[in-house]
Amino acid sequence: MKKLLSLAVAVSIGISAHVHADRLSSELIKPIEPAVVTEPEKVELGKKLWFDPRLSMSGFISCNSCHNLSMGGSDNLPTSIGHNWAEGPINSPTVLNSSLAVAQFWDGRAADLKEQAGGPIANPLEMASNHALAVDVINSIPQYREEFARVYGSPEVTIENITDAIAVFEETLVTPNSRFDLWLKGDDSALTAQELAGYETFKSIGCVACHNGPAAGGTSFQRMGVVEPYQTDNPAEGRVAVTGKDADRFNFKVPTLRNVELTYPYFHDGAYWELEKAVDVMARLQLGRQLNEEEIGNVVAFLKTLTGDQPELSMPILPPSTNDTPRPQPFGAK
Repeated sequence: MKKLLSLAVAVSIGISAHVHADRLSSELIKPIEPAVVTEPEKVELGKKLWFDPRLSMSGFISCNSCHNLSMGGSDNLPTSIGHNWAEGPINSPTVLNSSLAVAQFWDGRAADLKEQAGGPIANPLEMASNHALAVDVINSIPQYREEFARVYGSPEVTIENITDAIAVFEETLVTPNSRFDLWLKGDDSALTAQELAGYETFKSIGCVACHNGPAAGGTSFQRMGVVEPYQTDNPAEGRVAVTGKDADRFNFKVPTLRNVELTYPYFHDGAYWELEKAVDVMARLQLGRQLNEEEIGNVVAFLKTLTGDQPELSMPILPPSTNDTPRPQPFGAK
């Protein structure tokens, strides 16, 4: 009898393991894995630079200003606020899990995080500095020179090393262990019946065709407004700005849906604050589907299961400026 019971338990475990393995292989959204840190000193240097507002002309704006790690890696504004209170031209995408994207920025003009990190520093509507000045600022601070020497083997500070360190830090900003990931890995109790129903709707109407992979998006460029045109006053025209091809007009990088409940307002123009409305708009404009209130509620419930562990960071203590450090110009004409 005991042998029969043991055999039954073993068979049950075997079947369960097979089902869970099949789930991992068959579902188009994959789990996010924790970051593996191989260069901790470079990560720490990148973190300091990430939070250092002296990379901006004003001495007030840091990378974290528009990609706030306490707010889902975004700023929760339709478009970001830059130098001299300038209104940015486009919604600030989350930095969380950005290392999983095919390219950076909505139009994909930066191939990777290192290239992206240099853009805002010199953008007159963002940090409004320039690369030479940013290097001068960091190079004027002895503690930074010492850190660059330890990490890069030379005390010489370059924009390439500044952006490399920031990018390596950003690569650690992943959000594993969402409830959906736990379900993918075999925890059948991780999702409710409503959330599972929402996931089934998400798949059946075609959302998963673009929102797939570990980041549930970020791996392709798609036209905004396939079935119906998207109405907006935002001047951004998407991928055409990079390729010059008219076929790429209004093609934008598909955003990640990871942590989407934290990264409102939505779309490249930040026009929709409510996740329910964003789901409704996407279903109609991209897929030609009119979802009812229950279906929208179910999909939203599923999307909230994609929120993972947020990065837990100790705030860096930034080294002080010296008499040689270029002074900030918070109210200059830049």
